[in-house]
This record gives sequence, C-alpha cells and structure tokens, in this order.
Amino acid sequence: MTTAPQVVILAAGMGSRLGRSLPKPLTELSDGRTIMQQQFDNIHAAFGTNVKVTIVVGYKLEHIVEAFPDASFVYNEQYDQTNTSKSLMRALKSSGNGGVLWMNGDVVFDPALLVRVSEAVNRDQSFVTVNTAKVSDEEVKYTTGAEGFIEKLSKTVKGGLGEAVGINYVSSRDKAALLYHLQRVDDQEYFERGIELAIQNDGMLVEPVDISDLYAVEIDFAEDLERANLFV
Repeated sequence: MTTAPQVVILAAGMGSRLGRSLPKPLTELSDGRTIMQQQFDNIHAAFGTNVKVTIVVGYKLEHIVEAFPDASFVYNEQYDQTNTSKSLMRALKSSGNGGVLWMNGDVVFDPALLVRVSEAVNRDQSFVTVNTAKVSDEEVKYTTGAEGFIEKLSKTVKGGLGEAVGINYVSSRDKAALLYHLQRVDDQEYFERGIELAIQNDGMLVEPVDISDLYAVEIDFAEDLERANLFV
C-alpha cells in the first residue's frame, strides 16, 4: 500500500496568458471536469481519498475555495508580485512532518503518473518528473551528474536531457534545505531555482523520474488546452 504524502497544488497565479476570467486551474476540460478536479481525481486514485491536499491560492481565491471546500488553503497575498518559489515556500512552511508532493495547478496529466512516482514517495526520495521526449526553449530543462541525479534545473539549461513536468517531491530530510533556498531566491524565481540551489549547496539528491510515455500537459495557452483535451 502506498503511503499517502502531503500534497500541495500551486494555484495562486493569475494565468493571464490563457485569457480567462477565472483562475486557470478552474478551466474546464472537454470531459466536463476542471483542470484541478482532474488533479484531485488523480491524487485520490493514487493515494486514497483521505490524503491531505493543500492549495496555495491568491488570484480570485474564493472561486477555488468554493470549488474544493475539503482542501486546506495557504494564501499567497503577493500572488501578483511573486512566482512559484514563494508559493511553494508558504506551502512548505505550513506543512506537517514528512515529505511533500507538489504540482503546478495547471497540469493535465495521466492518472498513471502518480502511481508510477508512488514508489519514490514510499522511499521518501526527492524527485522531479521529466519528459525526455522533447526539449523546448521556453520550458524548464535539466541535466544530470555521473550518478544520474539532477545537476541543473532551469529554463536556461544548455544541453538539457528533457523537460520538467511540474510534479515533484521533496523528502522529509531535504525539506528544510529547500525551504531555506526558497526563502532567499528572488520573488520572480520559479521554485526550480530553490531545488537547484539545494542541490548545489546542500548536496540534495533529486532523481529524475521519466514519464515520457505518459501524458502531462502544462496549460499556458489555448493550444495547450486543445492538446490536453485529446487525452482526457
């Protein structure tokens, strides 16, 4: 039986590129579910319905609170001035003991993905899910060291081996180091910068978990939504 981790969904941003009036995670998919409902369904399928889910909210938060009344909420009051590093920082500060699985609130993904990563969750091993099938300029890319653990993780990586999907886990032993660096990075940094600094400065070991054979689509633009709808 898979141990249920604490799960965090980052949903504070304005998602302006998609051009909708509601928070992006409440965008409806072709099967009638919202992006976030699809995430909840996948979380419950992998870890059971008693799993603790915390949503970091900001922009038009009342809509998300209303849609998911059973979740816990952390408020990023600077949602319009900060990036995902500060939302994750707030979530980790409010988390209990143990590791934390987190995801961006705009990812539509295969239900099998969380089942696959549950083995690493059970080992309490920090990881980043990756797609090695494509390496786009505007996406977060990664490289690995000799042992196979992640070395660099950013949009500016040269010679990237693949893209980060936006679903990650920090182990109980690595959480303090990651939190330390998230507190210190610039407000506009993505959380990946905190991971990269914890790797460089604290020797944090982060496994890349390859999910290339499964679907995972981050919804930034209308064409992303069209692509995600082919899967659901």
